This record gives sequence, C-alpha cells and structure tokens, in this order.
Amino acid sequence: MKKPLDPNFQTPRIDFSREENNKLTAHLRQQQIKDEFNDPIKPEIAWETEQLAKSLGIYLEFDRAKTGEEKDWMYMIRISIPGGGPLNRGQWNIIEELSQKYTKDTDGHPSIRLTTRQNIQFHWIQKEHVGEIVKRIAESGYNSLNGGGDNTRNVMGCPFSRFSDVYNAHAWAQKLGLYFQLPLEPFIKIFAIDPKYVRNPEQSFEYGPSLLNRKFKIALSAIHKDPKTGKLVPDNCVELRTNDLSVAPVVENGKVTKFQIYVGGGQGERNGKPTIAALGLPLCQIDETRLLQVLDAVVKVQQEWGDRQNRWWARVKYVVKKMGIDWYRDQVSAMVGFPLQKPNENLDYGGRHLHLGWTKQPSNGLWAYGAFIENGRITDYGPNGKLQTMMRDIMNKYPIEVLITPNQDALFVNIPEASKKDFEADLAKYGFGERNGKAYSTLRLLSGACVGRDTCRLTYTDSEKFEPYLIDELETMGWGGMAESIGITGCERQCFRPATKSIGLVGSGVDRYQFKLFGDETARFQGTPLIASDGNAMYLRSVPREKCAIVIDTLFKFYKKNANKGESLGAYHRRIGVDALIAHLKENPATSELMTKPFPTDYVVD
Repeated sequence: MKKPLDPNFQTPRIDFSREENNKLTAHLRQQQIKDEFNDPIKPEIAWETEQLAKSLGIYLEFDRAKTGEEKDWMYMIRISIPGGGPLNRGQWNIIEELSQKYTKDTDGHPSIRLTTRQNIQFHWIQKEHVGEIVKRIAESGYNSLNGGGDNTRNVMGCPFSRFSDVYNAHAWAQKLGLYFQLPLEPFIKIFAIDPKYVRNPEQSFEYGPSLLNRKFKIALSAIHKDPKTGKLVPDNCVELRTNDLSVAPVVENGKVTKFQIYVGGGQGERNGKPTIAALGLPLCQIDETRLLQVLDAVVKVQQEWGDRQNRWWARVKYVVKKMGIDWYRDQVSAMVGFPLQKPNENLDYGGRHLHLGWTKQPSNGLWAYGAFIENGRITDYGPNGKLQTMMRDIMNKYPIEVLITPNQDALFVNIPEASKKDFEADLAKYGFGERNGKAYSTLRLLSGACVGRDTCRLTYTDSEKFEPYLIDELETMGWGGMAESIGITGCERQCFRPATKSIGLVGSGVDRYQFKLFGDETARFQGTPLIASDGNAMYLRSVPREKCAIVIDTLFKFYKKNANKGESLGAYHRRIGVDALIAHLKENPATSELMTKPFPTDYVVD
C-alpha cells in the first residue's frame, strides 16, 4: 500500500521522539559524558551519551568485519573545518601526529580521511584516546564541535575562492561556521580545553534547548574570473543545491551585487520510509548587508517547524515539500520584518569544478595545486603511493597551506612560481598521480565514494574499498577516458552525493547496489532510481557487486552509439527517458537477467 508524506510539523512536546527528549537533558549529562569517556573499563558508551557526543564530533563505531555478538568498539572523530581550511604547517603536523599514534586499522596502518563536507575524519580510535585527540585538535585552532548531531554541520565554501578578486565564498563559510557554532562552554568543560584556544563569536545563532530537528547543511558556491577571457564563470564545486541551505552569488554588470538563497536540499533517504533525495529550491535574492539576517531566519523557521517526532521527516526538505517554497519565503519574511525579493528561477550557479592541477591565485599571483586523493583517504598503504608521508614532507618543505575540497581532494596553496617544478617533482617521488604505476584516468578523477564499511555503522556494504576496483574494471573495458562521474555510497544516506553524478550506486545490501541515473557530471540534476513511468516497478534496485561494471558498460555503449554531439551521459538519459532505458536494458543480453524481477515501489511523496 502506498503511504503519503504526513510529517508532524511544529511537533507538540508530548510527541517528541526519544532523541528529542534526550537532547532536552543534555545540560544535565555533561558530567556523565565526561565520566564515560574517562572510563577505562567499558569500551562503548551509553545510548544517551552516544547521541549527544555526535554534536561534539564523536561517533561510536565498531569493526564491521568482525562477526558475532561481541563488538570491537571504536570511535570516529570528525574535525570541523569551515571552507576546508586553511591548515598551516603546524596544524597539519598535529593532525599527522595524532593519526600516526591513534588511527591504526586492524592491519596497523594509520590514515587521515578527507570528506565531501571539507572535514577531516579520524577512524579506528580507541576510547581512551578520544579526549586527548579532541583537546589537541582544539588547541590547533580547529575543533570537533558541530562535527555531527542535530545542528548546523561544517559550512562549505569553495576553497579556491579564498583568493578571488571577484567574491570570497570561503570567507563567508568561515564566518557562518563561527556564527552557527554550538555553545562552547559544555565542550570546554567536558574535555578540559583551555578557553584561549577556541573562538567565541561576537554574535551567534540561538539554538533552542533541543537544538535543531536534525542535521542542517549549509554551502556557498563561488564565481571566478577566467584568466584568459576575463569572463566571470560560476563554480558549483560545493554542489550547493544538495544542502539544506545554500547561497549563490548573483552577477550584474560584471559584479557580484547580491545573492540567491536556496532551501530544501538533501540527499539522505531511509529505506522503508517515504523519504526523498532533493535539490534545494530558490527562495529569494538578498544583498550582502542582509544576508546573515536572512540565513539566520531560514534556520530558525526550520528549528520551529521541522518534525521532531519522526526523524526521517525532520530535515527542512520535508517542510519545503509539504508547505511549499512560497510559504517558506513568507515565514522568513515575517521573521526578518521585510519582504524578500523573488529569486531568479533560471540563475546559472555553474557546474562542478574540482580545482585539480595548477591554478594561479588572482589575489596574490602565487599558485594553487589541486591534488587528487582517491576517496579522500591519505595513507602510505595501498596502490596510490605514500600519500601520508608525502603530505607531511611537502607541508614541511614549502611555505604553503592546504585546504580540503568538496571532492575530498587536497588543495595546496601559496606556492611560489619558482617552486612549481620542484613541487611537482617532489609529489612524484612518493608515487602521487598513479595507481599501481598507472596514471589516473579521467573517469577516476571525476568519481569517488564515501567511507562505507568497515568504519561506518550505517552502511550495508563497501564503497570506498569497492570504487577503485570498479574503476579499474571499467578502465580495462576501455572507459578510462570518459568525462563522466560515478559516485558510490554504502547506504542510502548518500554522503558522496552519488545521485548527482552521471551514475550513482547506493548500497542496498552486502555487496549489492541500487543504480541511480539521470544525474550529471556537472551536479546540476537530481538522479533518481530506475522506476518505470507508470510508477509500478523499480529496476536495478539490488545489483550484485560483480555485475555493476557490466551494467555501466552497457549504459556507456548505449550512450556512445546514440548520443547527440556534445551531449553528456546524464543529458542523454534525460532526453530518451526512463522507459527507453528500461527497454534497452531488458533487451541487452548482458543485463536482461537483472531486469526480470523488478522491485515494487512502496511509497509516494506527495
């Protein structure tokens, strides 16, 4: 039976979920959190502590490779880094030191993980080391606050825009990161942090006693001047419309004069629940003097209205879906006390720029080098070279800083012109730029995955470990030169945002993946499952791991044979439509067996 969307907005206190009621007692649990992390006997923490610790950037995990009732408990710590940095030499050395001491996996290999939200994550942490890591990171100038939980998450902003002579989205990301930071006092007390190391904002968002309804993601896109033509080119490296709230610059007469705000994006879904992945809708345009005021109001409307009974409906995208974007605009307008200018529905916010290779910094004439880090994993162990040693040595040799990109890559900045050749040569010494001695293909550079197993409790299957081998197989099939993207996540939370890529694979079981199509390498379109136009059958819902390359090979061949000149894979799929794709996959001998037993579609979102 199909069930309509029916959230409980402005949830009465009596209907609060267990998670919401737990947040209301957070002020009483500070000592409990401190005591549990200092308990040397018990490796795990209580559910109540676990939920509150997420806002401190700490996640309880266990080794997914081990079977049985006894769990090998460990922790993940996520560092909030608004705009992806910058991290200077001293800060990177602290991260490197902590990684070497505390992040060793079951094979004894340490690593550092860059993320799609421009964070840094430490995996495989034992509980007795959590406090030291959190404290040392705070003393570096960054901290793990807002690293998870029901609050704004790490604010994203184009890292290269830090050097723009047009518009600095990176500076705004840092400003908003500080403005929406959670109160520092509990964080300082729990981990005995010296207050001199943490920044208190002059003004900040007023979180309610139970914080926000769910996580709330904010991103700012950028605009760059083409050095050859002088033309202003929009850059959506942050994939802004996949966020709850996002901001794009508006250009008039060659200058950024105002900003367009989008509300209601989000890629996470829940199997068995009537949930959606969606791109944010344009809310309004506003000048820079009123931007912070309006952004504050957007979050406050969600804080007041978002569902606090059903967590799968608690994100702002469900408020926008049910109440409408015009209603949301009216709420924000009433809160700020002035009418909001209607948005431009056709604003070009740009395609996805990865910032790889050399780019001159407009503001100072120095150079930036974007280094591809496959799936964001910095380690010395594997076929991609000694990346962790490379990062440490490069940061200590050159007078540079590093930022994290929204594609999980490293952007080295402030490189002098005279050092460019030596810099590239030094990277190559560590095996950078190759996998198993072979240069990275275009398809690999454009693709990626979330962490998946073994270090995320939510995932069903591999993603980070699967993606490199999938690309290997596709390269063997001759597709390495494809300027298309493949995104993989281990579950339907979709942290790598696979449905906005040319082809998305979403974990649906152990070694099984759902295909999402109709997205695009530019990240301008929302991919969807392969559901027949009559809405009664879903295809490619649970494709075995060993069949994924075969399906992609079939899709690529169909596209190459029939696409119009200059037409991307996603554009081709959108033009021919879902039924034509289903028909081809049914007729093709390589995929026909996978199409014989479609899945039912259980829910609708009205």
